[in-house]
Amino acid sequence: MIESQARAEICRVGASLYMRGYVHASAGNISIRLDDGNILITPTDACLGNLVPHKLALVNSNGEQISGSLASKTVLLHRSIYLANTQASCVIHTHASHLVSLSIRGVWSEADILPPITPYYVMKVGHIPFINYRRPGDPEVASMVVECITKGIKIAKPIRGVMLDRLGPVVWHQSPSTASAVLEELEETAKLWLMSNCQAPPLSGVQIEDLRRTFGAIW
Repeated sequence: MIESQARAEICRVGASLYMRGYVHASAGNISIRLDDGNILITPTDACLGNLVPHKLALVNSNGEQISGSLASKTVLLHRSIYLANTQASCVIHTHASHLVSLSIRGVWSEADILPPITPYYVMKVGHIPFINYRRPGDPEVASMVVECITKGIKIAKPIRGVMLDRLGPVVWHQSPSTASAVLEELEETAKLWLMSNCQAPPLSGVQIEDLRRTFGAIW
């Protein structure tokens, strides 16, 4: 994606997520990997609801700032995801309420924070591992996430995101629109799971296999 288009897309997605309650205050960040390898990322403590295109931070592949306001403190995490997953072009992190609530209450398992309770969760999201609590911006988080990405690739079950304990989801995909769709489906599934008092039965193995055969779902 070229830089001018990426700046507009980050602002568009940020405003959309903010207006619909997926982010609040100055929580969350968005980045896009540009065609030249540089990374455009939201500034530290920026509100995703009123981003300004020319104020977005531009950093190189080594994390060195080129222009714009000071980059988000999660820039190392974003860079690490792009290095570990060459297919990813956009990373989104939010403090989505139902997912943060789930991490406080207790996730389904560390390998999968939610059970496969809907077909679209299986098809559009897939496995989301749990990352134990570290303070915001802790560089160790990047290493932990890369380990999860590498493991998923090794077993031919690549992941599209992780859940940071008490901080919220980090998701990635090939574009801002597809990354946003993963985030939204993930948050809505967490909402359904909590509404069922964490009792909704998962899809059966036969049902999941049907989704694999029919839609190429990775589960």
